[in-house]
Amino acid sequence: MPEGPEIRRAADRVHRQLAGRRLEDAWFAFPELAGQAASLIGREVSAVDSWGKALLTRFDDGRVLYSHNQLYGVWKLHDAEREPDTGRSLRVRLVAEGRAASLYSASDVSLWEAGRLDEHPFLSRLGPDLLTHGVTVEQAAARLLEPRFRRRGLGGLLLDQSLFAGIGNYLRSEILFFAGLHHRIRPQSLEEEGLTHLAESLLAVTRQAYEEAGVTNRPDWAAADRARGASRRRWRFAVFERDGLPCHACGTTIVRTAVASRRLYFCPACQPGPV
Repeated sequence: MPEGPEIRRAADRVHRQLAGRRLEDAWFAFPELAGQAASLIGREVSAVDSWGKALLTRFDDGRVLYSHNQLYGVWKLHDAEREPDTGRSLRVRLVAEGRAASLYSASDVSLWEAGRLDEHPFLSRLGPDLLTHGVTVEQAAARLLEPRFRRRGLGGLLLDQSLFAGIGNYLRSEILFFAGLHHRIRPQSLEEEGLTHLAESLLAVTRQAYEEAGVTNRPDWAAADRARGASRRRWRFAVFERDGLPCHACGTTIVRTAVASRRLYFCPACQPGPV
């Protein structure tokens, strides 16, 4: 499933397509939304952003179109007069000044008043988004030490969307590696320096994944892998999906394990377990 950085990049693309323009047409496949489509005609798209794995299309009258791509959903951008070449099922189409954004294969779509988004059954359970909500290193560190989070092992905790929204499987492995932390370590066991380093890694790795289209590896390590003929799947990550290969930092063999029923990759030397 796409993680927060991928959804934010999708939101950016839809934003560039529609933001600042007034809708000429709106269409929904869902009966509960179809009756509201006409009320969106003439409304300006004020912004498109993301919260975790949800995409939020905001209109100038205070309404927000919530959509979640789930496993198979995808937004396609196109000229209004030219249908995308796809066999997917159309769910949503928004047209503004000749430009169209069409959502295919998603089933979780709803229209909300912005002031009631905290009542949304999915969004109400989410923590802040590291890319959208301006989280600082200090705020991230403080959140990790909240009573409901501080005693939990980091391997399971980082996948909990109530901590920070948008962190998925590859980000978890990469964040822990660059923080130099084992997945069984708990926030409460960290000294101030270690906690700050973890908070910095949370923000930096997530930001890099967003800015570099899913690449979280160090540039010099990625370049060395590319020079050896490695595929993008190998060189884009520092540890994720690199089990059996040497750690870029120390040469120790990367290990794959399972935490919270999801695969996790780590370097036993760079990320020693708790004593």
